[in-house]
Amino acid sequence: MSTIQAVHTTPIQGQKPGTSGVRKKVTEVLQPHYIENFTQSCFNTVKEREVLEGSTIVVSGDGRYYNKTAIQTILKVAAGNRVGRVWVGQNGILSTPAVSVIIREREGGIALGGLILTASHNPGGPNADFGIKYNIGNGGPAPEDWTNRIYEHTISISEYSIADIPDVDISSLGRTEFQVDGRPFVVEVIDSTEDYVAKMQSIFNFDDLRALVSRPDFKIHYDCLSGVSGPYARHIFHRILGVPLEQIKNSEPLEDFGGGHPDPNLVYAHDLVHAMGIGAEVQHGDYPDFGAANDGDADRNMILGKQFFVTPSDSVAVLAANSAAIPYFAGGLKGVARSMPTSTAIDFVGQKLGIQVYEVPTGWKFFGNLMDAGRLSICGEESFGTGSDHIREKDGVWAVLAWLSVIAYKNKNSDHLVGVEEIVRSHWQEYGRNYYMRYDYENVDSNAANQLMETLKNKFSEFQGQADSYEYTDPVDHSVTKNQGLRFITPEWRVIYRLSGTGSSGATVRVYYEKYEKVNLDLSTDQALGSIIDWSLKFSDINAILSVTGPTVIT
Repeated sequence: MSTIQAVHTTPIQGQKPGTSGVRKKVTEVLQPHYIENFTQSCFNTVKEREVLEGSTIVVSGDGRYYNKTAIQTILKVAAGNRVGRVWVGQNGILSTPAVSVIIREREGGIALGGLILTASHNPGGPNADFGIKYNIGNGGPAPEDWTNRIYEHTISISEYSIADIPDVDISSLGRTEFQVDGRPFVVEVIDSTEDYVAKMQSIFNFDDLRALVSRPDFKIHYDCLSGVSGPYARHIFHRILGVPLEQIKNSEPLEDFGGGHPDPNLVYAHDLVHAMGIGAEVQHGDYPDFGAANDGDADRNMILGKQFFVTPSDSVAVLAANSAAIPYFAGGLKGVARSMPTSTAIDFVGQKLGIQVYEVPTGWKFFGNLMDAGRLSICGEESFGTGSDHIREKDGVWAVLAWLSVIAYKNKNSDHLVGVEEIVRSHWQEYGRNYYMRYDYENVDSNAANQLMETLKNKFSEFQGQADSYEYTDPVDHSVTKNQGLRFITPEWRVIYRLSGTGSSGATVRVYYEKYEKVNLDLSTDQALGSIIDWSLKFSDINAILSVTGPTVIT
């Protein structure tokens, strides 16, 4: 029989959950008691709200470096806190969307919540990033009142409870049972893809998808970026739909993501961008018709057509406008939503459909409240996150299936292949085009980033238009979230400055540029936004304040 020990500890600085959990360098996480302190703080917060003893929780992650070691530690702390059972994906692998499905639906949704080990789209490896976050019983990220309380526990913690159970073999499916101080503790290693694949089969028409991908004039290129989406892509697209394995790239999850940066954007998914012919001098070459990529934990996505990039803002708008292509939405949409920095493209769709459009702060948890209240069906963020109310996380593989469903729908009565570009351009003709670009200034000095924001606030009175610091009042629980970004708005365009909470060190400043056009639909993004960007650089003096020569990434 195993026993429980109370281990003395002291607070570790910097364990404040950001937009979606704590993200730090592996070297910082390796310090003694780091995982134990944060896990205990999560459990202490759960105990204030729910009955943890005897409960079932989920623990898994995106397969990055140190995940397997951290899982063993969390299992011991879970046993020490009298959790009854833990579901672990085989080899510790579960995508973030899959965790949400499992919490919500496995065995009737019995799980109390889960700990997800992921730093999302950040690099992995011994000198790279690690992350951990707690998801609550609705399957979504812990809301702010939870994360604030978790942080309060991290700065006051004096001990954690841990059981002296041995490490558990998480490489094989099955149950491992222990007696811990006379109480049962079970670790159940489950199939990583089973629950999620079943959920996707209940949402989409797989016969239509199979017919599309089997067309001789339709070829896809799916890049999993050596992240956790690989097993799901192989199961769904190869085993079920019949897509050749050679069209599913980098599908083996690697601890360091193959040395790459698992962020599905035009910079880091460069192999996919090249394969799709984007930026190539040769026009109309033999490029794939559909391209997609996911990030490290498979909650983000990028969609490409042949030599054509779909902005995430346009992507969610197109899916909402064509929701009839997805059986799950047969009853119509309850509402649509976007994060504040995301372009207003989906607003025009919602207005035409006569449904409510919501603007929320960045962070998927804000969508979750609307979904739980039955107000929201489809939503998205400009940071390559798209999803629906089937779970409470953004969902990269779902987005790929949704896009293929739209393409299949558009081609049912067509004598030629209606591809991604034609679908998007048709959307622009109907709704207008929101030209959009984002500048990322990564790993800049935190003091300089804060100085930039203060400088911009002091310039509100100089701006000829609307200037404010965005705050959000949740229409469901009436909670207020402040300081979510600085907005400069005219009738023709928007420029937004925001500090991001997804980095592991320093600060990240994001600047968003948007201009709406109803007539001039064929401009390049530079042509449409160039003068606005020039104004912004001068108005903010961003390069000088941040001591940079330009952005790190442009998307």
